[in-house]
Amino acid sequence: MQKTSSRLLALLSLLQTPRDWSGGDLARRLSVTSRTVRRDIDRLRDLGYPITTVMGPAGGYRLEAGTRMPPLLFDDGQAVALAVALQTAATGTAVAEDAARALATLSQVMPAHLRHRIDRLRVTAVRPPSAGDTSEVDPEVLMELSRVIHAQQELRLDHTSGPGTSSAAPRRVQPHHLVTWRHRWYLVAYDLDRADWRTFRVDRIRPRTPTGPRFTPRRLPGGDVSTFITSRFRGNDGTSTDWPCRGEVVLHLPAADVAPHAQDAIVEELGPHHCRLTLGSWSWTALATALGRFDTDIEVVGPPPLATAFADLAARYARAAGSERVARTAQG
Repeated sequence: MQKTSSRLLALLSLLQTPRDWSGGDLARRLSVTSRTVRRDIDRLRDLGYPITTVMGPAGGYRLEAGTRMPPLLFDDGQAVALAVALQTAATGTAVAEDAARALATLSQVMPAHLRHRIDRLRVTAVRPPSAGDTSEVDPEVLMELSRVIHAQQELRLDHTSGPGTSSAAPRRVQPHHLVTWRHRWYLVAYDLDRADWRTFRVDRIRPRTPTGPRFTPRRLPGGDVSTFITSRFRGNDGTSTDWPCRGEVVLHLPAADVAPHAQDAIVEELGPHHCRLTLGSWSWTALATALGRFDTDIEVVGPPPLATAFADLAARYARAAGSERVARTAQG
């Protein structure tokens, strides 16, 4: 009996490979007869696995998608990868509860040696503070957006501009991609009313029904979704991943002290107490502000708009400091 059970698991493992298997191939891989393969296929079908017979000269078998979830078989690497992914998803996401239940179910049936490995691996996915916006993505909205993207159907949706906004602006879009960026879900779509590409936060979307007609997908600016999203969030037109504003300065700090906090900047050592930093941002003022956080003397190498931004910020901060002194004098 144990031999039959082990053979069924080995057969199921082969069938889960996305390909057609002839009866002869399966018999050779399992070292059994073709008649035994046929009997084992029938046993798996009785257990709920939707195995179809492939017509042709040699015949064969294929594991199809079914109407209900049958038992699954994972090798050790797949089981560990699945557990890690579930631990990550089980923290602060819209499917956290389902992910936690799935992880508990998986742990119950894991062999002892795998369970011990997973127990030693504790993953905590920490979400950054969201400035008071605690809204979560509705899994049903994600599923509906995924459906219309796959079906290439136009979508009518309501989209609020931010937290605390009661009114939602109706939009008519051609949905193209669902993406995550810094722990948020976004819909990438072509806005038909504005004749331009847009990104919509999914937690602010309410899809309308019915959906519109089918459409032929347009070419995404930049050629791929990664380039487009990175470019848009850096203030570009979607075709370039570089920052629209990039400057170069000399900081009066060792390169070793700057590098851990430089993110995607370029740090060059100039000596024991100086380094050159090349950094980008979406505006010159934002770039000057970001450089100011290093709390040291700064020499602007270029370009001139960066020096102008520093001068503007200096005047703005001086006015702010002056207004604070005036307020203290008035109160005294």
